[in-house]
Amino acid sequence: MSSASARLLKLFEGHRLTPTQRRIAHCMVRQAGDAPFLSSVELAELAGVSQPSVTRFAVALGFDGYPALRRHLREPAPGTTGAGAAAGTRDAETDPYNAYQQAVHAEIDNLRHLAALLADPAPVERAGRMLAASPTLPVLGLRAASAQARGFAYFASKVHPDVRLLDEGGSMLSDRIDGCLRAGADVLLCFALPRHPKEAAEALDHARGTGLRIVTVADSAFAPVAHPEDLLLPAAVGTGLVFDTACAPMLLGRVLLEAMCDGLPDAQSRLEDFDARAAERGLFLE
Repeated sequence: MSSASARLLKLFEGHRLTPTQRRIAHCMVRQAGDAPFLSSVELAELAGVSQPSVTRFAVALGFDGYPALRRHLREPAPGTTGAGAAAGTRDAETDPYNAYQQAVHAEIDNLRHLAALLADPAPVERAGRMLAASPTLPVLGLRAASAQARGFAYFASKVHPDVRLLDEGGSMLSDRIDGCLRAGADVLLCFALPRHPKEAAEALDHARGTGLRIVTVADSAFAPVAHPEDLLLPAAVGTGLVFDTACAPMLLGRVLLEAMCDGLPDAQSRLEDFDARAAERGLFLE
C-alpha cells in the first residue's frame, strides 16, 4: 500500500460513512496519487455519484467543504520531510517504551478508537438484531480471521439454536453456504482480517448472490472485502509485531454477541440450561 493510500485510509477511519460516501472513499484510495488534484466534479464522475454527494462526503469528514479536504490532502504528511522528519527520529530515539510495550500501547489506542465508534451503538444493535433473527447463522472466518470466527461461534452456539462455523476454504465452502441458506439462514457474519484471503471475498460474493445479507467485522471500513450493501463494523488490528494483533476485533465480536443476546428472548434460559448440564457432567474445574 502506498503512503498516499495509507494516509487516506487513516483520514477515513472512525467516520460513519453512508454507502455513497464509502464509494467515494474507495475511489479516492484507488486514485490516491491523483486524489489531491481532482475537482469535485472529476471525483464525482470517477466514483459514479453526484457532485453534491462529494461535498457532503467532505463535510462528513469534518471539513467545511471539498476544497478544504483537497487542501488538506495537498499538505505534506506530518513527520515526512525536513524538521518534522528529524523530530520524528528524535521521538523514536527517546521513546521510553520498548518494542513490546509499544505494541501493547498501540492496541490500547485501537481499543480507545473502538470505544469512540461505539458511542453510536446503532450499527452494532442493528447487526445483533439481524443475527438473532436468522434461524441459521453461518459465521465465516478464514486464515487469520478463523480464530475470531471460531470464538464467536463457540459462544453464540450457547444461545443461538443453529450456528455454523465456516473456517475452512476450498471448493466445498460455497456448498456449505448454500446448505446454510437451505436451512433458513438469511444473514452471514464474516470476520475479515489481513492478509485478506481471496477465498473470503469469493465466498462473500457467492453469499450475496444467494440473497444472504452480510455483517462483516473487519480491520477497516475500506478492507478489500467491503461492499456498499453490507453492514460493516470496523475494528483496527495492531501492526507493531511480526504478526498482527487483533484485540479490538475480538472485543467487537464479544460486543456483537451481547447485542445478539439482547435480540434472543430465550438467551438467558439457554445459558442457565447449559450451566445446569455442565454442572451435572462436571465439565469445569471449580
